[in-house]
Amino acid sequence: MTAKTSMTIRTDRDVKMQAQHLFSNLGLDMSTAINLFLRQSIQHQGLPFDITLKQPNQITLRAIEESYTKTNKSFDSVDELMEELNA
Repeated sequence: MTAKTSMTIRTDRDVKMQAQHLFSNLGLDMSTAINLFLRQSIQHQGLPFDITLKQPNQITLRAIEESYTKTNKSFDSVDELMEELNA
């Protein structure tokens, strides 16, 4: 049998409570969930999920900028709306 050791981690109380609730719903306790994370990290030789800073592409950035500068426009018909969209 492998020798066991203990770890102490610090986290926000609310984060801990939410995680315990989630893990409980999955049938896990906190210790088992942390061990799953550690084993998956070892297996992946890194974090077992992507950590990224999602940056919108240039088209999306332009659309976001336009949404801040354009005023809402109303249309009298679907055809008028479609003309505007296809312009």
